[in-house]
Amino acid sequence: MITRGVAVALAVLAGGSPGQAQTLAALPAPTLAAPTLGTARPIAAWTDFCRRYASECAVDVSEPDTITLSPRLWQTITGVNRSVNSRIRPLTDQEHWGVPDRWDLAEDGTGDCEDYQLLKRKLLAESGLPRRAMRMTVVIDEKGEGHAVLMLRTDRGDLVLDNKTSAVLPWHRTGYTFIKREAQDAVAWVSLGGATGPTMTANR
Repeated sequence: MITRGVAVALAVLAGGSPGQAQTLAALPAPTLAAPTLGTARPIAAWTDFCRRYASECAVDVSEPDTITLSPRLWQTITGVNRSVNSRIRPLTDQEHWGVPDRWDLAEDGTGDCEDYQLLKRKLLAESGLPRRAMRMTVVIDEKGEGHAVLMLRTDRGDLVLDNKTSAVLPWHRTGYTFIKREAQDAVAWVSLGGATGPTMTANR
């Protein structure tokens, strides 16, 4: 459950006022969910992340596997997306850690695509959203490069949080080729039908 205090804090983080936190935003139109097509191999850097942050990867099957959107939840989601996008300084893993790909929670205020999304999921889970319904997802972006986004599985379809835009979009309106995402019933990954998957997500 999202408390009034959490909603106010998120609005302030996103540059809004406490009053704006109470404005009921319009919900996105219903759309189709992304189809899954069997199992997929995880990104190696995700496997390493899960060794270091096991609780961030754990799957609790008692949680709902979809989020039932309400105006207040929608406002929380869009507020977290804007807030994290504005406060993290983009930096590649090579520049940051001296390695091609490393997944983290942007704890020092810098990171690349997956770090933004992992922090968003952590904040949304702390706000009461079911982690099981928020899945890290690998795509091919407009540059033909591997990129990570956060897919929210909702009663209005699969929505995407992305560090490249403050808009939370239906998955099929992002322009990306969807490769794979975390599974919802086990610590594993499922295919989303993309023909060729990247081995890392190392762009900003």
